[in-house]
Amino acid sequence: MRTPLAPPLPSSVPADGADATARLPALLQQLNQIILGKPEVVADAVICLLAGGHLLIEDAPGVGKTTLAHALAHSMGLQFSRVQFTADLMPSDLTGVSVYERNKEQFVFHPGPVFAQVLLADEINRASPKAQSALLEAMEERQVSVEGRSYPLPEPFFVLATQNPLESRGTQPLPESQLDRFLMRISLGYPDRTAEHGLLTGTARRDLLKDLPPVMQAADLLQLQTQVQTIHAAEPLIAYLQDLLDATRNGQWFEQGLSPRAGLGILRAAKARALLAERNYATPDDIQAILPQTAAHRLIPVSHAGRGALEQVRAMVAAVPLA
Repeated sequence: MRTPLAPPLPSSVPADGADATARLPALLQQLNQIILGKPEVVADAVICLLAGGHLLIEDAPGVGKTTLAHALAHSMGLQFSRVQFTADLMPSDLTGVSVYERNKEQFVFHPGPVFAQVLLADEINRASPKAQSALLEAMEERQVSVEGRSYPLPEPFFVLATQNPLESRGTQPLPESQLDRFLMRISLGYPDRTAEHGLLTGTARRDLLKDLPPVMQAADLLQLQTQVQTIHAAEPLIAYLQDLLDATRNGQWFEQGLSPRAGLGILRAAKARALLAERNYATPDDIQAILPQTAAHRLIPVSHAGRGALEQVRAMVAAVPLA
């Protein structure tokens, strides 16, 4: 029988991250003033950033995907770059090119838009697989290779990609290898009536973004990402996470289970959620809360399931006991 989960002492967030951690409530408040009526989605986006992962937002056009990306970058004081993915987008349009400069008598590398702290890859599933795969090295290695040379990307580096539902015209699914690079996939959905009333009668979101002050700086985010690594995960919690990973692999729920890389990402996201809640230890609630967003896009339900991946993950979580 597993020992009960118990937080280590002290029970508060360590002092070395106190300053940056204290800015998190103000960050959430500011983002929720831009993205109305979606506090859970906003929290998930911040959790993904704190965990050092990349975020995929899948939803219909016009619900605020791009606005959320701009708001995150502005609020966190990060350098922002946007690329509209189209069918004719070339990999060099992302990474940059080397151009021969006669006065220097040599090739000089001109960085592409990927050299930003926040890269918005807008409508990523409208581009060709070749262009989509150009992001893989950047997302995983935090560098790009051009003509045999590697160029490091700035820190922090965060890809926020948006995609329209696959039934939309002109879209094609992302390859599994790229989906696995996204720590989380979320959906904004339509606003409720109260939130939409605020959108219709209030100041335009784009005008609000122009005057949005940074709540923190890049150094604060790097400090918080380091802080996430110090969040305690007790052995019973690790065992519970392994039970969930095993459940995805036993063939009962999904055609193929989660990889070890996915398991590490889930644990980082759970720790980031704990930090956002001002705790220095993660709990099963943290794992259960973020598992659908971190796992569903990596999994295909078994053919007889009769439900989508998101619903199947939730059903699996309900069926796996917490001993």
